[in-house]
Amino acid sequence: MSGKVQNIAKNTSYFTFALIFQKVISFTYFTLLARYLGPENLGQYFFAISFASIFGIVIDIGIANVLTREVAKNQETSSELLSNILAIKIPLMILSWSMISAFVFFLGYHGVLVYLIMMSTLAVTLDSFTYTFYAVSRGHHNLAFESVSSIIFQLIVLSLGFYSLFFGFSIIYVMSALLLASAFNFLYSSSLLKFKWKISFFKKIQPKVIKHILLISFPFGLFAIFQRLYLYLDSVLLKVLAGDYYVGLYQVAFKIIFSLQFLPMAFTASLYPAMSAYWKENKSQLLITFQRAFSYLLIISVPISFGVAFLSRQIILVFTSSYNDANLPLIIIMFSLPFIFLNFPIGSLLNACDRQKLNTMNMGIALFFSVALNLLLIPKFQALGASISVLVTNVIMFLLGMFQIPRIIDIKFSNLFSISFKVVLSSLIMSAIVFLLKNTLNIFLVVFLSALVYFVALYILKGFKRDDIESIYNSVFKKT
Repeated sequence: MSGKVQNIAKNTSYFTFALIFQKVISFTYFTLLARYLGPENLGQYFFAISFASIFGIVIDIGIANVLTREVAKNQETSSELLSNILAIKIPLMILSWSMISAFVFFLGYHGVLVYLIMMSTLAVTLDSFTYTFYAVSRGHHNLAFESVSSIIFQLIVLSLGFYSLFFGFSIIYVMSALLLASAFNFLYSSSLLKFKWKISFFKKIQPKVIKHILLISFPFGLFAIFQRLYLYLDSVLLKVLAGDYYVGLYQVAFKIIFSLQFLPMAFTASLYPAMSAYWKENKSQLLITFQRAFSYLLIISVPISFGVAFLSRQIILVFTSSYNDANLPLIIIMFSLPFIFLNFPIGSLLNACDRQKLNTMNMGIALFFSVALNLLLIPKFQALGASISVLVTNVIMFLLGMFQIPRIIDIKFSNLFSISFKVVLSSLIMSAIVFLLKNTLNIFLVVFLSALVYFVALYILKGFKRDDIESIYNSVFKKT
């Protein structure tokens, strides 16, 4: 194996492990937050983060992606690129802060909420600069330091946050855990550039370089803005149209599907470069790769979606009975999980095959429907309305992406329909077992037995074969 391939494999392994571990810690901490804070305070906490995150995208506007790509092309230009990008980011930071201040004043927020927004804004700002610094490290083909720091970040949040919760400190101290973790990440990443990569932060500012960066970062920035609004605007609209209590309920449902996204994210981390190579060299292998990705993620996501929906009341109790009203939003939002999972390989295929503009357009259309549906449904259905919006918009994203697939590869929809039918049928059989046993057996035993029934049923229906198992095993455990 060449040194470059070994390095890519090592980076993928580091990043995948860090992603999984980070999600586990993050979900553990979210559970503690939900139990100690209650729906209303939890709603305030996540509203402040969502509010700051929406305006925080102004500080980056896709520049980090450009920085990684340009540094990877010529590492000697790292200092020059970074200096000019900082010259762009600092005025954008001031603009972002001004916009947040204006909206806080206009909306009449006061008291604790203002402090939470201010602290979230500082954390988001530090995270934006940290992401830029790590973009340089990525350009140097190194993800190890970033992977380690992401775990340390979550451990700081968990330890300091739990300390504040356990001893009954105010929600402001709980938010300070996030701010301190962001400060650590900022100092660590900036020190890495200075001492590891020997990069200077302040070199001569060149207007031509700044203009070039802004031009090539525009499509990345547009997609990033759409994506950030799509992820966080629903919580802000819930706060404005319904109140903190419903933000808290919605976050319980949303956090579960959000935490599960490490599965397709880890899967597509290695999928994207493979698709890029096959697009140029081997179209038939590109077809096989996409079909396998589609099948594997479908096989994983559908039973999780059905299982969580049928066990929703037991799962909600993990967060305490004060979240009982989150039961129906959780069921609705879980049925969006297969579409969320499948949108990852679809998006990877579009990007790998030079269809980035289509991906951005699809995200923009999904954002439009998300805003429209939230404005229409939240006043009447509160958290349930936001959950319906998530389901509908992810279906729209899926359909828009699938419409483009036949223009890239010679896909046979009959094959995808066949595996989808077998997966859904196996999941229904599994759900019957869950329904019969959930009130008589321990929940962990129910999960184990239902998973066993699902895979046996799917194997009998020929939803997967022995070759598929060997392929997955070889991709994980064999160095080829």
